[in-house]
Formats: sequence, C-alpha cells, structure tokens
Amino acid sequence: MARRTGATSERIVGAAVRLFAAKGFDATTVQEVVDAASVTKGALYHYFGSKDDLLFEIYRSLIGRQMADLDRIVAAGHDAATTVRHILVSLVETTAESVDETAVFVREMHRLDADRMASFRAERRRYHETFRAVVEQAQEAGEFSSAVPADTAVLIALGVVNQLPTWYRPDGPKSPSRLGEEIADFILAGLRPERPDVRA
Repeated sequence: MARRTGATSERIVGAAVRLFAAKGFDATTVQEVVDAASVTKGALYHYFGSKDDLLFEIYRSLIGRQMADLDRIVAAGHDAATTVRHILVSLVETTAESVDETAVFVREMHRLDADRMASFRAERRRYHETFRAVVEQAQEAGEFSSAVPADTAVLIALGVVNQLPTWYRPDGPKSPSRLGEEIADFILAGLRPERPDVRA
C-alpha cells in the first residue's frame, strides 16, 4: 500500500470525513468518496485498501499531530503549570480544528478490527501516560497538590476535551484557545498546592 502522504490522499481523507460526518460510515459508499474527492477508484485503492483503512487514517492522522505536539511541549522544559497549560490549549485547538474527524472516529471506532483497535489503544495510552508523568513529577516535587491523583486529574482533563465534538461550534462565542485556557485554569486550580494556614 502506498505511503499516505500528499495532496491526493489528503483530499480523499477530507472527503471521507465530510461524508462520514454527514451520512455515517455505513451509509457512505466508496464511490461517493471517490466522487467527492474528484479522484478515480484506482487512486483511492492506491492509498487505502478499504473504508476501514480510511476510518483508521482519520484517527491516525489526528493522534499523530497531537502526540507530536505533546512531545514538543514536554521537551521544552517549562515549569509544570505552564506545561499542563500548553498541553491543554494545544489539545483543545487541534480537537476543535478537527471536530468532524474526532466526532466520526468516536462514533465509528467500534468498527476497527482487533489490530487497529490495539494500535488505537496503544497510542491513546501513550498520550495519557506522558501527560500523567508531567503531573506526577510535579506532585512529587511539591509543585502540585497530591490531593487529586495524577491519573484522575488527567482523566478529567482528557474527558472534557473528548466531549468537545458534542457541543463545540466554530461560530460560537469562544475561540479554541480561550476554551483551552479556561479548561487549563480549571485543572490547574484542582492541582494548586494548598497554602499553609498562617492564621494565629
């Protein structure tokens, strides 16, 4: 199978996203994807062996961008609060930019075969564990409170972001960056160390 890069494969994936979001995976035919992407069936099968391949590519492309962003932010070496803020703002921005892709994948991911599902879970687990390590290390250093376990804090943060496709609207009153900042404020408030009681 050809490497899935370049304008043609991106056009095919973009057409599939729009159709899967509007009609559903089952109701969309390969021919409709071909027509919407203005390519031949041969071109589609040059890059993707099936509709299932298209579905997985929708997710693989999104998680690849998000994982690269996470690795870059963590490697920058900022203090823990800044790192968590940058992670959440970046995650909200990429999710909002790809709201149709996220919605399609969440709705249709149960159709993945065992190998693809295992790959999906491994990537999702790596993202979670990398994020959790940032929080755990800050808790051990006293930068964050340990009242809320790191795993719980990360699950809450990712759970909020994962719900974006159900309510986010690009023409809404808040930008993705603003939403990301507000979600970060909420998570960081729960992780803020308690101040010593200085009352007499």
